[in-house]
Amino acid sequence: MSDYKFDRTAFKMQTFVEADKANIFDKNVSYPERLRQVYFLISQAYGFLMSDQPKLDRTHFSSRKLSN
Repeated sequence: MSDYKFDRTAFKMQTFVEADKANIFDKNVSYPERLRQVYFLISQAYGFLMSDQPKLDRTHFSSRKLSN
């Protein structure tokens, strides 16, 4: 499993047709591979390693049953 290089400076204006052709999350890419690609991009954007993931702080979230 090779990692993708994340280049924050890469951008160019494209038409809708060009952007559709350059789509890396196309339907012919398997669902697990698309999830892996997205997770890598999120980890790069938020600055954490895939091996050292941040923990969810459960004190900020709560759930309760709605009464009728």
